[in-house]
Amino acid sequence: MLSFLMNERQQKLQEETRAFVKSVDKQLILDMDAERVTYPADYMRALADVKLFGLRFPPEYGGRGYGWSEEVVALEEIGYLGTSLA
Repeated sequence: MLSFLMNERQQKLQEETRAFVKSVDKQLILDMDAERVTYPADYMRALADVKLFGLRFPPEYGGRGYGWSEEVVALEEIGYLGTSLA
């Protein structure tokens, strides 16, 4: 998403998600492509640990209570890592 279209919360989420994506071992993508990994459980746990999993869930259920726009911002950044992980 173009940064001039995002509000401050969305820009912060974009930066946060981008930092997370940079921390993910790129070998995971190669292993998924080679079908050595079918479900990236560690990756999913890491997403949950930084509260990027279930962004639209209410806070009482472990989410952030964000809307679709924020979800798209995060998914776009994760898609740079690998579309299969978005």
